[in-house]
Amino acid sequence: MITATAVLAALALFVAACATGGTGARDEGPAGTDAVAGKLKPNPSPMASAYATPHNVDAVRLVLDDPGVAPSVKRALKPCVGDEYPVDVSYGDLTGGADDDVVVNVMTCSDAVGVGSYVYREAGDAYRNVFRAEESPVYAEIDRGDLVVTKQVYKKDDPVTSPSGENVITYQWTAGRFILEYRTHNDYSSAVDGDAPTTAPN
Repeated sequence: MITATAVLAALALFVAACATGGTGARDEGPAGTDAVAGKLKPNPSPMASAYATPHNVDAVRLVLDDPGVAPSVKRALKPCVGDEYPVDVSYGDLTGGADDDVVVNVMTCSDAVGVGSYVYREAGDAYRNVFRAEESPVYAEIDRGDLVVTKQVYKKDDPVTSPSGENVITYQWTAGRFILEYRTHNDYSSAVDGDAPTTAPN
């Protein structure tokens, strides 16, 4: 009788242990991103995705401390809500440096119109401005190793939300500076059905 009771007790403990066992290896998913541009983010752990940026810079401080940035752009660079700044930040290889270059677009809070686009290249422990475009509206992106700058074109009486077209300018890093590679001009259709824009070299 005692033996049977001991066996039942041991069996109950074994079942309970299996039900509450360890989690083992877990799939953490992709690394999270900071929704507030300009905030410093911690360095990723060794287990982070291979696509994670090795380090993130304070883009807002880069622009505000840059003597080459127009005062009007610095005045516009204020938080929209709380501590969220109107900046878009991209990281990628544009200049062939050891670390990723940083592309910063400064926009307006009200309608997200680009007022300044900048490229910063690593220089030792700091970053150096190697490109700027401040003819609003403007927006810069990284496209397959090239710098692509889009400038929207407005005709008289065009609302901010409906430009008449755009100039798209592609730059390539050559001999220590960005050289204009080619440019195109797109005229937007004014048709209600949203026809595709007409593209013409400029």
